[in-house]
Amino acid sequence: MSAEPRMTMQVQAVLRTLLDDPATPCYGLRICAETDLPSGTVYPILARLELLGWVESAWEDPGAQVSEGRPRRRYYTITPDGIERAREAIARTYRARRRPLPGWLSRPGVA
Repeated sequence: MSAEPRMTMQVQAVLRTLLDDPATPCYGLRICAETDLPSGTVYPILARLELLGWVESAWEDPGAQVSEGRPRRRYYTITPDGIERAREAIARTYRARRRPLPGWLSRPGVA
């Protein structure tokens, strides 16, 4: 897919968490904890990234949660294409924020 998500700070935080260790699947509530974002923010971001092909997800083995007494987890992994596209998008966003202001905005006394 050629589309790209809007690179909000929340999207960047989710992508950075997935990029920390791209080979290791990460479940949603762990992403919430690492980004300090609520599940109502993280899960829609993961769903959009999955639709774009940047992220893949899979449910864990049903027996795992039974032995631990918790609900079944859905694990998310950033795809190889997602790794490349996320790094480019984050870098582009960073460069855009680091650009100097136009001359008329950077003069002292100009609001």
